[in-house]
Amino acid sequence: MGLFFRKTKVTLLAPLTGTLVSLDQVPDKAFAQKMLGDGVAVHPEKGELVAPCDGEVSYVPDTAHAIALTEAHGLEILLHVGLNTVEQQGTGFKALVKSGERVKAGQPLILFDREKLEACGCDLSTPMVITNGDKVGKMEKAQEGPVQAGKDTVLTVTLN
Repeated sequence: MGLFFRKTKVTLLAPLTGTLVSLDQVPDKAFAQKMLGDGVAVHPEKGELVAPCDGEVSYVPDTAHAIALTEAHGLEILLHVGLNTVEQQGTGFKALVKSGERVKAGQPLILFDREKLEACGCDLSTPMVITNGDKVGKMEKAQEGPVQAGKDTVLTVTLN
């Protein structure tokens, strides 16, 4: 009698309310060409980034324009609010969590001022990528279109 091992699946929720798009539609070569990892992106309608899953905050830069999370099975997730937003040096961003904090899916992580950032010429396309792709066996992406932060599944990752 053989043993049957089920592969672990990790579900990631939309980190923002807005429109889900394919990563290759992000006007930034590093993300579009998946140099930092594979995933999806969201064009935000609201200035609140939430946790896509339960996990631990691994990194929040002083500029609060991005956040890295580590999910319970070791999946490393990078959320980068907009493109070239680091150039704003934190203006328009407010981190609600710190490195080392445990977070729950749907918990607000970063607040940002959409209008102020767009007025500065920032593209607010927000990639969510898995940076340790060696752990990924299979990645299923949701259909492009409207998503609700903390409610809609945008990625289902089957771990190796």
